[in-house]
Amino acid sequence: MQTNFSQPQTFNPADMSRNIIDNDQDPMVDSLDNEDENSAPESLDEQNVEHKGVKSARFKKLQKKLRKQVSHAIRDFNMIEEGDVVMVCVSGGKDSYTLLDILLFLKRIAPINFEVVAVNLDQKQPGYPEDILPNYLQEQGIPHYILEKDTYSVVKSVVPEGKTYCSACSRLRRGSLYGFAKQIGATKIALGHHRDDILATFFLNLFHGGSLKAMPPKLLSDDKQNVLIRPLAYVEEKDIIKYARYKEFPIIPCNLCGSQENLQRAMINDMLREWDDAHPQRLASIFKAMQNVAPSQLADRELFDFESLKLDRDDSERPFEGVNIQVGGEADLAEIGLPTQPEVKPFEQANKVKKIPTINPIID
Repeated sequence: MQTNFSQPQTFNPADMSRNIIDNDQDPMVDSLDNEDENSAPESLDEQNVEHKGVKSARFKKLQKKLRKQVSHAIRDFNMIEEGDVVMVCVSGGKDSYTLLDILLFLKRIAPINFEVVAVNLDQKQPGYPEDILPNYLQEQGIPHYILEKDTYSVVKSVVPEGKTYCSACSRLRRGSLYGFAKQIGATKIALGHHRDDILATFFLNLFHGGSLKAMPPKLLSDDKQNVLIRPLAYVEEKDIIKYARYKEFPIIPCNLCGSQENLQRAMINDMLREWDDAHPQRLASIFKAMQNVAPSQLADRELFDFESLKLDRDDSERPFEGVNIQVGGEADLAEIGLPTQPEVKPFEQANKVKKIPTINPIID
C-alpha cells in the first residue's frame, strides 16, 4: 500500500457514522462481522495458534470482542485518520502485544489507510532479554525499531533508596519515545493502557493527588508535538490476560518496577480486582461515569461558573401540598416580609406520580 504521509488526506469523522453507538453500524466493526479467511488472511501468529489447537470457539469469541472494543474506541475518539503512521510502543508486556496484534488486524480491514510501526525502548535493565522482541517482530514481519538507551542507570541514580522507580522511569521513556515519533514522522503514538489502567490512575489521583483525572483515550502532548492514543481504553485487563495466554506472546516482565513491593498502583489494582469479583458491573459503571461528567455537580470553580448563578423565577406559585403548616415567630416573619399564613393545598396522593423525584441524590 502506497500512502502519501507528507500530505495526509482529510478524514471526516462523520464518515464513521456517529449513531453507531446505538445501531452498531461501524464500517470497521461490520468488517469484523463479515470477514472470511479470503478477505482477511491470518497472520503467521494466528496460523500458529490454530496449528496448536488453541483457536477454539472461546478464543474466537474473545478475539472478536477485543477487536470490536478497540474499533469502537478508535471510532468514538477519532484516534486514527486517513494516512496516519501509528507508532505502537511495545514493551514486551501483554498489553502492548495485544494492542499491536489487534491494530495490525484492523489495518487490513479498516475503511481508511494507515500504517503501523512497532517501537521498543531497550532501557538496559540488568538481565533484560534483548533478543525476544526483535525475534518476535521479525518473525511476524512487523516493521519496527529497537531503541537502545541506558535509562536504567539514570533512574537508579536519581531515585532515592526505597522510593519507587515508576514515575522517573516513565518520564524518561516517554521523552525518548515522543522525540523519536517526531523524528520518524509518526502522526500518532499508540500506548497499551487498558480500561483498568485508566481506572487505577483515576483512583490514584483521587486518593493521593487530590484531583479528578485519569488517562484520556486521546491526548495532545503538552508541547503539542504528539498525539497519544489508547485504543485499548474499552478493554478489560482480564480479557487481555486471557488473550495473551491464547496467543502465547513472549512476555518480558519488568524486573525494575515489578521487584518493588507496596506500590500504590499495585494496591489500587488489588482493590479494583476485589470490586470486580464481588460486584462485576461496578468497574463498568465507574468507567461510564468518567464519560458522563456533570461539572455543575462537582466543585471545580474553573470548570463551572458557580459565582454567576442567579435565580430566574417566573410569577407562577405552587402552594405547599399537605395537611397543615405550623408557623412560629409571626411578628419576625412579618417584619422581614414573609407570609405568616402560607397557603396550604390538599395533598391528593392518588393522583401523584408514583416515582418520587430526587434532587442531587446521594448513593450510599
